[in-house]
Amino acid sequence: MSKATIYISLGSNIEPAKYLQSGLDCLQREFGELTLSSVYESEAVGFEGSNFLNMVVAAQTDLDVAEVNHLFKQIEAENGRKSGAKKFSPRTLDLDLLLYDELILNSPVELPRSEILTNAFVLWPLAEIAPALEHPIAKQSYAKMWQAYDKTKQKLWPIDFEWPVGQVS
Repeated sequence: MSKATIYISLGSNIEPAKYLQSGLDCLQREFGELTLSSVYESEAVGFEGSNFLNMVVAAQTDLDVAEVNHLFKQIEAENGRKSGAKKFSPRTLDLDLLLYDELILNSPVELPRSEILTNAFVLWPLAEIAPALEHPIAKQSYAKMWQAYDKTKQKLWPIDFEWPVGQVS
């Protein structure tokens, strides 16, 4: 069976550099080689809180969608994420499966994830590492979608970020 290409959103606003690094370590342990976007800092969306660090990572997997989702919940828990915390709240580590090949699903998770279309902190890093890839429903490339995105909606800026395996910038 050939491996699926998955795109993962990572975010944190509690000791964010520490938890992004830890999340990357866990993902590399599970999936091997990763393709990393730049790391972006943004204001909290949906609640008052410290700024978030966000990025998108691509990996290859032979796990199915449910197994990937379960693995992400495990990694979040290992990194101090409280299960059952409300959606708009501070977090140590948030891992969201954005894309799993071209799959379109509503269960066990929504694919492609709707935040791709609404949140700059997901779309910009995704457009950075997969500019020519097309959204399976919108049928537009992520580069075109980012170009058309209303950049006044959310404040977002790239930052320097060190990860022991290599600098992300």
